[in-house]
Amino acid sequence: MKHTGTQPFETKRLLCRRFQAADRDDMFHNWAADPEIQLEYGEPVYDTLDKVSELLANIISSYNREDVYRWAIIEKESGANIGQIALCRVYSDKAAAEIEYCIGDNYSGHGYAGEALAGLIDHVFTTTGFITLEAYHRAENTRSGRVLEKSGMHRTDTIERFRESGEDPVGEVCYSISK
Repeated sequence: MKHTGTQPFETKRLLCRRFQAADRDDMFHNWAADPEIQLEYGEPVYDTLDKVSELLANIISSYNREDVYRWAIIEKESGANIGQIALCRVYSDKAAAEIEYCIGDNYSGHGYAGEALAGLIDHVFTTTGFITLEAYHRAENTRSGRVLEKSGMHRTDTIERFRESGEDPVGEVCYSISK
């Protein structure tokens, strides 16, 4: 399995790059402290700047591993960190990975999530050895489903996360795309 780690990629309106310490304030104000975003995303709420700094330190220190893929989503026009996108679970033995993403509420509805996702899929399939990318969303989060479908992903019965744990994806809608 060829790993490349978190290498930057760009889309028309976005720069997706490694997180930097300077992202702290944007992360706090745009998404990491927002309970609705974080709870939907399945992450804790980082409700103080100190907690965001700790999160950032953990992310930045993880970049020394080639199998870590986590990008800050930067709006080119403003230079603001508006969210993140990642391969949150990597299954090297299967050349597969699971995608997660979030976009700050003030930037939602402008196509940024879909743009970042399409850019990620293209980047990963052209620079790494992954052959399958997967994602899922809660059934009630239809917005996320639309983003996944627009990116070219298609519904599937289950994904590696659920197969490995022996769970049925009850209440979850699964998607995948192959190289």
